[in-house]
Formats: sequence, C-alpha cells, structure tokens
Amino acid sequence: MDEHLLSSSYDPSEDPAEYSLRPRFLREFIGQARLKENLSLFIAAARGRDEPLDHVLLHGPPGLGKTSTAHIIANEMGVSMRGTSGPALEKAGDLVAILTNLEEGSVLFIDEIHRLNRMVEEILYPAMEDLEVDVVIGSGPAARSIKLPVPRFTLVAATTRVGLLSAPLRDRFGIPLNFDFYEADDLCKIVVRSAEILDAEIDPRGASEIARRSRGTPRVANRLLRRVRDYAQVRADGLITATVADEALKMLGVDQIGLDDADRRFLRTLIEKYDGGPAGVNALCATLNEEVDTIEDVYEPFLLKEGLIARTSRGRIATRAAYEHLAYPFPESRAAQQGLF
Repeated sequence: MDEHLLSSSYDPSEDPAEYSLRPRFLREFIGQARLKENLSLFIAAARGRDEPLDHVLLHGPPGLGKTSTAHIIANEMGVSMRGTSGPALEKAGDLVAILTNLEEGSVLFIDEIHRLNRMVEEILYPAMEDLEVDVVIGSGPAARSIKLPVPRFTLVAATTRVGLLSAPLRDRFGIPLNFDFYEADDLCKIVVRSAEILDAEIDPRGASEIARRSRGTPRVANRLLRRVRDYAQVRADGLITATVADEALKMLGVDQIGLDDADRRFLRTLIEKYDGGPAGVNALCATLNEEVDTIEDVYEPFLLKEGLIARTSRGRIATRAAYEHLAYPFPESRAAQQGLF
C-alpha cells in the first residue's frame, strides 16, 4: 500500500503546523466566495438579534476548510467551541454529557457526523429543536425518562458524505454550506499567505507552481509548501522559485496535474488489471489493499474532477484522459462500446 502524499485527509501529526495556517476570521478566509458571503450575512444577522447562529452543516471533500470554518464561526460569534467527532460519540451518554455542559450560545462542532451512531443521533433531535435531551433512568418496568435542559447552542457539523446522513438529521440544519475544490488563483493566494506565516521566501511563480499541483485543496497546498520549503532550504538558497518548486515536487513524485504515485498506481491498476474497467470498488480495494473509504474519499474525488475516471452502475472506468496521461494507447473500441468518451 503506497503512502498517499496528496491525501487531503487530516493528519494529526501535522496539527501544530496545520493549526497555525488556518484562518481565524472570515476576512482571512481565501476562496469559496459565495459560501463566505452567505455565511457572513447569516452571522451578522444572528449577532444583530443577539441569538446563536442557526445550526450549520458543512459538506464537501476533505481538506477544503470545513474544520477551519467551524472555528471561524465561533470566533466571529465571539463564543467558545467544543469539538468532537461522530466515531468518538459511542454512547448516548457521551453526547448528553457534552450537550448539558455547553456554555450559553457556544458552538458544538461534530466532525464526520455521517459516522454518528443512530442511537446517539436520536439525542440530537430534541437538543437541536427544543433545547432539551431525554435521559432514561433505570431499566425494565421501573425505567423512567427525564428531560434535561440544554443551553442555546449552534451545532456545526462536517461531513464528506452528505448522502449518508439520515433525512431527519439533515433537515434540522438551517444553514447547509457546500465546499467545492478551489481555483488555482485562490490556492496561490493561500500559498503566499502560508509562506508568510512560515517565514518562507517564495516568489509568485513558485507559489503558482505549488498551487497548480495542489489538487484544488488548501490542505494539500500547505503540505506541499512545507516540503518544498525543506527542499529550498537544503538544496537551494532558501528562495522558492518555480524551478525549485518543480524540482522538489518531481522528487516527491507529484506530476504536472497533481497526481502522486498512489494516484498513478490506482489508474494503472484500473487500466492494466481490469482493462480500463468497469471495475467494482470492492475489487479495486482488494487489488490495491485499501479500504473502501480510502478509495472513495482520498483517490476518487480529484480523479473524478479531472475526468480521469468515471463512475457507472457497473463500476469505475478509466477515461481517455487517464490513458493519455499515463501514455497508454487508448483502445477506440472502448469508446464506441461504452459511449462515454
């Protein structure tokens, strides 16, 4: 199993560096213009009424700023934030303890909410709507239910799989916000800002080179910037130019469109072992020794965006663009047979 350098998933080992580069307020947030404009309006309205912000659902591929946005909401509202994740809330009592100990008006951030236990999810419904939770005491005939009050709060939830949320939970969020991949110009601005924070010297073309290969993802851009900075420090004069960035990224195996060794292995497997597809995700997982979540959350979003693969009812298919990028001859019979390319 190859290490996926360009994975946009959160890496706890990078937390100190990652946190230092995160925007803290909307004025520092680059990109996602419509999302930022709408959120700014909703926050201003809530503050004007002296009310907590309505519950917010953040959804989109990993690494695009959902966690940063949760922190920004708390900072802009001037309240504290309590963070957890869906897998961490194993029992209903875990969530009850958090909800009943929140500060008035605070933000509760739940990452990966699509992985929340259904029994725990039931606790959220009355908390979000009625500011109370039902707690069952005892068992059997002697069991009784009591209602505990919950302070006014804003639930900010993040997910990469909005389709996995139950309809009752999804409908309780008043502010759904969708994150999309970033444009290269916005990523370039993010790289320049991060370089200033890291005290790394970079010229505009060097920033553009890193941004162009960052898969439309700020987290990937910041990770590549740190590695290119290391290369510039040791093998150049410390200045990140386009040439230095190109040499560093080639050393890391990142090609001109932002694919790394793991991406190319995925495409080669699809083409060489499955004749370009269609191949089911479980078959690909077995061949690549990867989990389904890794295939669907790490590999596929960018490959789909770039048009290198297609999802069909029968499985994944390598497109003409994938064949051309890897310098494989594209069998024209496949185009006629599939009617896709």
